[in-house]
Amino acid sequence: MAESPHPQLSAIIVNRNTADLLIGCVDHISRSNLGHKTEIIVIDNGSTDDSVNRLKKAFPDVTVIEAGRNLGFAAANNRALERAVGDFFLLVNTDALLEQSCAKRLLDVMEAFPDAGMVGPQLVNPDGSVQTSYEAVPTLATETLNRSLLKRLFPSRYPGKNRTLSAPEAVEALIGAVMLIRRQALEQVGGFDEGYFFFLEETDLAVRLRKAGWKVMHQPLARAVHLQGATAKSYRAGARIEFYRSRYRFFSNHYGNAQTRILKAVLLTNLTLNVLVLGIARVMTLGRSSSLETRFHVCWELWKWHFQGCPTGPGLPRQ
Repeated sequence: MAESPHPQLSAIIVNRNTADLLIGCVDHISRSNLGHKTEIIVIDNGSTDDSVNRLKKAFPDVTVIEAGRNLGFAAANNRALERAVGDFFLLVNTDALLEQSCAKRLLDVMEAFPDAGMVGPQLVNPDGSVQTSYEAVPTLATETLNRSLLKRLFPSRYPGKNRTLSAPEAVEALIGAVMLIRRQALEQVGGFDEGYFFFLEETDLAVRLRKAGWKVMHQPLARAVHLQGATAKSYRAGARIEFYRSRYRFFSNHYGNAQTRILKAVLLTNLTLNVLVLGIARVMTLGRSSSLETRFHVCWELWKWHFQGCPTGPGLPRQ
């Protein structure tokens, strides 16, 4: 392939203890049908499995940054972005597998729309069925009412995965499994907000890009298989706490303290009711339902975290 003086595209992957997924992810990126050089940077967030050794053996040309601990998604990407030299940054989760044409089609959108700051592909399940790839930005309505019902009643305002697109379109925010970001746009808004550890970093970035005059776009013709949630599934209660923490930060940053307090009050009321209902169900089933036990444990940990004042300690591991 003909190579430009420096990589036009820098692919960046954040990894923590997902060795098998990481190898597959890098393999798919390396087989993308791009007509120019692409650098691949993996930042490892303190993995204790054999991720780094396996990666270096399988792909010696990949740049590996070993953070030594879990920096979180936002901070890890910022560290990698400091090393990246491309004009565009392709951020890919380890549980995402790009189709060969995916990166090229995302780049084509950037070239066709000079005001596009971020673009994402259609995410699909392994069987080819579509996943939600873009969303409306969170509001009090989306976070306190039934989101599925909102999508059915107001599909133009709250688009769902059943909405079919045939061409690139501007959207409010992307699901962040795969994102192509223009360097100029990212530098203008100052990168990711490292106050987010996990969840909603890409949504916050999309809002800030749009406020700065850039478009956030979805390209339905670009596709990537998304295996979904390896980290979140490993730490269910911790992941939910991180999600709530990120949600409150997003509201505080973009809507102010009043709406944040309303959101906390509504969600805490719902959690209290869930703890009571699930607790009664546990007693009635004598603790024999494993799924019920898991749901109760997650709700209980979230409820305790709220009554402790939402402290910084609980959540996903930082080491």
